Amino acid sequence: MQNGSVAFYTLGCKLNYSETSTLGRNMAEEGYTILPFNKPADIYVINTCSVTDNADKKCRKVVKQALKNAPDAYIVIVGCYAQLKPEAIAQMEGVDLVLGAAEKFNLVQHLTAISNETRKEKKQKYISGDIAHVNTFKSAYSIGERTRTFLKVQDGCDYSCAFCTIPLARGKSRSNTIENILDNVKKIAENDISEIVLTGVNIGDFGKHNGTDSNENFYDLVQALDATEKIDRFRISSIEPNLLTNDIIKFVSQSKKFVPHFHIPLQSGSNKILKLMRRRYARELYTDRVNYIKSLMPDCCIGVDIITGFPGETDADFLETYQYLNTLDISYLHVFTYSERADT
Repeated sequence: MQNGSVAFYTLGCKLNYSETSTLGRNMAEEGYTILPFNKPADIYVINTCSVTDNADKKCRKVVKQALKNAPDAYIVIVGCYAQLKPEAIAQMEGVDLVLGAAEKFNLVQHLTAISNETRKEKKQKYISGDIAHVNTFKSAYSIGERTRTFLKVQDGCDYSCAFCTIPLARGKSRSNTIENILDNVKKIAENDISEIVLTGVNIGDFGKHNGTDSNENFYDLVQALDATEKIDRFRISSIEPNLLTNDIIKFVSQSKKFVPHFHIPLQSGSNKILKLMRRRYARELYTDRVNYIKSLMPDCCIGVDIITGFPGETDADFLETYQYLNTLDISYLHVFTYSERADT
C-alpha cells in the first residue's frame, strides 16, 4: 500500500518531538513514505508550539519552507498553536488542514478521508474542538532521531500560571498508566536506545487518569522504571519544585539508572513576582530543594528556567532574582523574556 510521501517539522518541546515521532510511525504503518523536511513531499505536517508570541511567525516561516520544497504540497498544521488559533492558521497562505488537540492523533484518518484529487483542490479546513473536552491520554515516544528517546508519560496541566497558555492548548492534567509506560519501555528497548527522557507538561502531577486521581504517582513511576532491564539510563525532564519531593530526590541519588540531573523551573527569584505569576511555591522552598539535592548529589546537574520582564517586575525585582541565582549551586539557565499571550 502506498499513500504518498509525508515530511514532518517540530517546533517546541521534547513532548512535541515525542508526538511527532509517533505520528510519523502511524503514517508509515498506513503506507506513507516518511521523508526529511527539506525534500519534496506530497504532505507536510508541522507540529506547532505556543509558548511564546513568535508562534505565528515561526509557523508561517516553516510553511513557506515547505511550499518552496514542493509548491503543490498539502500542508497540515497540528499542535498547541493549532488548538489556540485554528482560524488564524487556516487563513495562512498555503495551509490546507488544521487539527486541534483532540484531532492531531487522528491525522491518518483525516488524510485518508481526503483523496489525492481533493488535496489538489487545496480546500482549507480546520478541526479544533473545545479544549475542555480533551481528557484522554494519547501515548507517544520518539524513535529514530537519536540514541535517546523522549517518552511521554503525562499531558495537560491543572495549574493556572498567569503567563502560560499550555492549559488552554493541551487541557487538563492526565497521565498514562505505569503498566502502559512499562510496555512502551519494552518497545523502546528493542531499538538500541541508551536513554529515556520522561516528558510531559507537568510530569510531577503524574497519576491522573481521565480527570480523576489514581493510586499511582510520579514516585511510583520512578521506582517502577528503575527496576526495568535493557535501558541504561532514565532522565527526568522539567519538574515543578513543589512536586519534586524529597523522596524522589533521595531515590534518584541512590539509583543506578536515573541520571543525577534535574531541570527545575524557578521563573523568578522574587516572592512578589512569583505570587503575581500564580506559581505554587516561594523561593524558600526552591532553595530547600536545591540544597537537598546537593547534599545527596554534590555533582548533580541542575537547570533553571527564568522569565524576565514579567508585568510589574521592577529593576529591584530583577536584581533580587539575579542576586538570588548567584546564591544557588546550579549548573545552567534557560532565560526567556516575558511573552504576552492572549487569554493569559
